[in-house]
Formats: sequence, C-alpha cells, structure tokens
Amino acid sequence: MSRDGFASGFFTGALVGGIVGGLLGAVLANRRDALFSGEEAGEAAINSSEANKDAPRRQMKAAANDSLEMETARRSLEDKIAQLNATIDDVRKQLGNVNGNAPQTANERSLSQDS
Repeated sequence: MSRDGFASGFFTGALVGGIVGGLLGAVLANRRDALFSGEEAGEAAINSSEANKDAPRRQMKAAANDSLEMETARRSLEDKIAQLNATIDDVRKQLGNVNGNAPQTANERSLSQDS
C-alpha cells in the first residue's frame, strides 16, 4: 500500500463527496418541501370551514390541559423541595453530631445569646 498519493486522494474524495452530497440533499429537500406544501394547500382548502368552527373549543381544551399540567408540575416541585429541605436538615444534624457539636435549634440559640 503506497502513501504517495493518499493525502491528495483523500482530500479530492472528500471534496467530491461533499459536493455530490450537498447537491443530492438540496434536491431531496426541495422535492420534499414541494410535496408537503402541495398536501397542506389541499387540506387547508378542504378543512378551512371545519377549522374555524372547532378553533375556540380546541383552545379552551388546550388551556385547561395546560393549567392542569402546570398545577401537577408545581405540586411535584413543591414536594421535591420539601424532600430536599428535610434531607438538608438531616445532613446538618449528622454533621453536627460528627463534629461534636450538637445542633441547636433557633430557640436554643436565642436563649444562649440572652444569657
């Protein structure tokens, strides 16, 4: 196997492959866009009267579903935050016991500062 013309052959192949691939991709993309735009235009003419009748009803259903999903997500996040806060408190207690300092509550701190 000879390495004399490897670099020039590699770059020539990459250049030709890039050009052919780009042209093929552009042709296929244009063909696909033309196909979809033709289908959409035909469907739009047929369904235009039906779409106008159902639009407010769809919007109300979408709004109800969105608000329900947002409420569910909010509750889930609140539960996770509460769980994280409880875990943080547990870790503080454990670290306080490890360091030899018993964790003080806010009431105990205020009493010791008043003395």
